Amino acid sequence: MSEALVIIPTYNEKENIEKMVRKVFSLPSDFHLLIVDDGSPDGTAAIVKSLQKDFGGKLHITERQGKLGLGTAYIHGFKWGLERDYQYFFEMDCDFSHDPDDLIRLYDATKNQGADVAIGSRYVKGGKVANWPIGRVLMSYYASVYVRLVLWMNIKDTTAGFKCYKRAVLESIELDKVRFIGYAFQIEMKYRAWKKNFKLVEVPIVFTDRVAGTSKMSSGIFKEAFWGVLQMRFVI
Repeated sequence: MSEALVIIPTYNEKENIEKMVRKVFSLPSDFHLLIVDDGSPDGTAAIVKSLQKDFGGKLHITERQGKLGLGTAYIHGFKWGLERDYQYFFEMDCDFSHDPDDLIRLYDATKNQGADVAIGSRYVKGGKVANWPIGRVLMSYYASVYVRLVLWMNIKDTTAGFKCYKRAVLESIELDKVRFIGYAFQIEMKYRAWKKNFKLVEVPIVFTDRVAGTSKMSSGIFKEAFWGVLQMRFVI
């Protein structure tokens, strides 16, 4: 059995899901893959199920009813993996904004280089964003500046969603107490790990805006993050 579980939440990702699954399983490391699908009406789950015969025992799917939020999808995936003795847990988007080849580098950072949490970072030396309008780049960058000012956490890309956790981190964080489900979820998970003195390391990546499918970003997600950071500062 593999020790490494890649968790990918999906909602209407039929354009990307098969390519992503085949790419992850083409990598030289032995990753297992869990798709957490929130009732995609476009048939994403059916595509995954059709691929399971090709990747017996390595490709898994859980289906939930309706859009329940990114954070709850990852919490569901973490609990699923903890029950099955995986040692390394990856968060990744399905739309190829996160390059699957970088899974190897995040894995190496946690397995061999001492990181407890490896963060695929756009804003450290060597990292960058491709194909985003400048307004969105500035919004994302200054969101991380805001988070650092409020939480005093020395992470350049605080909103990054491409990460690897060691099992001990997820066991230490009380997952049922994680408060946020949208954009703020990514910040909260880093903050909780940092508060428990785990070692967070940023690995430079190139983030590329999706080509196929539709972005799930909304103004409500940004509002949750803005106010959520203030709550984290005084509650967690």
